[in-house]
Amino acid sequence: MGEEDKKRFLKSNMGGTRGFGKAPALLIVDMTYGFTDSKFRLGHSESGYPAVEATSRLLERSRRKMIPIFFTIPFSESHPSGIGLWKGGERKTDEENTIVTQLKPRDNEVVLQKRRPSAFFGTSLVDMLIFHGIDSLIITGLTTSGCVRASVVDAFSYNYKVIVPEECVGDRSQISHKTSLMDIHMKYGDVIKMDDIMEWMDQNLL
Repeated sequence: MGEEDKKRFLKSNMGGTRGFGKAPALLIVDMTYGFTDSKFRLGHSESGYPAVEATSRLLERSRRKMIPIFFTIPFSESHPSGIGLWKGGERKTDEENTIVTQLKPRDNEVVLQKRRPSAFFGTSLVDMLIFHGIDSLIITGLTTSGCVRASVVDAFSYNYKVIVPEECVGDRSQISHKTSLMDIHMKYGDVIKMDDIMEWMDQNLL
């Protein structure tokens, strides 16, 4: 970030941190082979697999701390009205929409299918978060500039505190990735290191 941008954000009183809530949930957005692996049209292994590896560590800690865990995957659509107006949005295969093995959901963990970028749009996520009394979301996934950012903005719009572990998100475009992280941190949530999140878990969750 340039000095002029820093001055403008400082003038606007943006940035800083909101901190953690008391009842967090983990949301893993679209960590499927279609977005993780370069053999697929939308995949990028160089950023996808490191984010998966980091998320697997966070997922293990979250399971140990018994916080609610939610995954999202895209629909495999065959009809244009379901696919919508995505640019280049032809139907994905079942393999593309499979969550990577390192993050395979357990039977007691929710997998939500979604047709649009946000994990909230057209899903039952809010109902489920209310059921668990959740006040904050730790959001990981792919891609930073697309479905992760959209989910962050909607979570913020529902007045959830949002935490984004920097190592647990990725994008096929580094410019988009870095700009989105800056935008999230300045306006909607806290972008922090994964180790700091796990330390907070150890100190504050049973």
